[in-house]
Amino acid sequence: MYRNTSTPADDNGCGWFHLSPPRDVRPGHSGRTEARWVVLGAGFTGLAAARQLALKFPQDEIVVIEGQQVGFGASGRNSGFAIDLPHDIGAHDYIGDPATARMNLKLNHFAQSMIRTLVEQYGIDCQIRADGKYQAAVEEKGLAVLQAYRSGLDKLGQAYEMIEARDLPEHLGTSFYRQALYTPGTLLLQPAALAMGLANNLPANVSLYENTVITHLEQGDKITLRHANGEFIAHELLLCNNAFASHFGFLPGRLLPIFTYASMTRPLSVEEQARLGGKETWGIIPADPFGSTLRRTPDQRLLVRNSFSFNASGQAQQRYLERAARQHRTSFDRRFPMLPDMPFDYTWGGSMCLSRNHSSYFGSLAPRVHGALCCNGLGITRGTATGTLLANWLAGEKDELTDFLLASPGPNRNPPEPLLSLGVNLNLNWGQRRAGLEA
Repeated sequence: MYRNTSTPADDNGCGWFHLSPPRDVRPGHSGRTEARWVVLGAGFTGLAAARQLALKFPQDEIVVIEGQQVGFGASGRNSGFAIDLPHDIGAHDYIGDPATARMNLKLNHFAQSMIRTLVEQYGIDCQIRADGKYQAAVEEKGLAVLQAYRSGLDKLGQAYEMIEARDLPEHLGTSFYRQALYTPGTLLLQPAALAMGLANNLPANVSLYENTVITHLEQGDKITLRHANGEFIAHELLLCNNAFASHFGFLPGRLLPIFTYASMTRPLSVEEQARLGGKETWGIIPADPFGSTLRRTPDQRLLVRNSFSFNASGQAQQRYLERAARQHRTSFDRRFPMLPDMPFDYTWGGSMCLSRNHSSYFGSLAPRVHGALCCNGLGITRGTATGTLLANWLAGEKDELTDFLLASPGPNRNPPEPLLSLGVNLNLNWGQRRAGLEA
C-alpha cells in the first residue's frame, strides 16, 4: 500500500487554459469501478494511451483518471511547441549521439503526424500552425550554441536557415537578437486547447473522470486505487502522471519536477502590431537552456517564459510565481521596447518532469503496472508518441520505435534529500544568472 502524500495543485493563472474553448468537464468518480485498463493521468501521454488502448481492445472499457481538469495541469502549461527535431538539452549541440537523434526524430515525426490527423479529424480548435521555430541568441556563448546546433543538424541532414541580426526584425519585429537559427518543422499550437479537444473526442469505450485525486495505491492480484469518494480496481494500470508516479512508490528518487513560468499579454492592438512588425506568428526558443522562450500567438498576444524552480512536491508555490513575474517584465522590456507598459493578462507556472541523465521511462514498472514517464521538456510530442506506443506494446505489437524506448536506461538516481532540493535549486539559480541577456 502506498499513500500519495503529494497531489496535483497548480495555480489558477494559466492563460492557455482560460482562453481555450469551453467544454463540459467530466464528473468526478464515486463508488467502485473495476476495469481491465486504468490510465492515471489525462495529459498528452495518458490521452494518447487511452485512445490507442480503446482502438486495440474495442470490447474493453478504458478508464482514465485525472486529478484536476484536463488542460489545467502540465499539458496545458507549456509553450506550445510540438518540436520535430531532437532537443537534447544535455548535449552541447542539442543533438547528441546521431543514431539516438535519428530515432528521436522518427518519434517526433510519428507524434506530429498523429496530432495533425486528430486535429483535422475532430476539428479541434487549438491554433495549430506549421510555423517552425527560431532558436535565437544575443550573447557570445549563445552564438556558439547556434553554431554547434547547426553542425548537429548538418549531421542529420536537416533543413535550417541562419538569420543574421540585420534581417531578424523582418521575422520577429524585435532587434534584440544577434542571430537565429530557423528550422521549419515545428508545429506551434495552443496546448490546453489541444488537450481539451483530445479529451472531448475519446473513443466511446473510454470513461474519463476529472477532479478525482488518487490518494492510495495497493498492489496485488489486481491494482486498487482509492480516492475520497471510492475506488478503482485495475487489472492493468498505466502510469502517465510523470513525476507524481514517484509518490506512489515507482521510480523513487529518480524524477525531478522542475517548474518553469510564463506570462502572456493582452492582445496587441492593430497599431501595436504595426509598431512591433515582423511575422504575425512565431516561436522562439533560447540558445541557452536557461534563457527565455517566446511566442507571438494567432490572437496577437505575446508570451514570455523563463525562470525555474524545483518543487519536490510537484505543487505550485506562490513565492516562485511572484519572482518569475518580475523576471518576465525585465525580459519582455528588453526585447520589446516599442511596446512600453504592456500589461500581462496571465502569469502561471507549470512542471516539467526531468531526469538527471535526460532519459525517459518506458515499459513495465511492476506486475500489472506500466509507465510512460518523464518527457524531459518535450511533453507534446514525446507524450503523444510514448503513450500510443505503450498501448501498442501492451497489445503485443512492437516496432523499431518501441524497441528504442525499451532499450533506454531510464532515469538515473538523484542524491538524497535535503541535498537534492538544495543542489537543484542552487544549480537552477546559477544557470539563470549565467544566462545573462539570454534570460
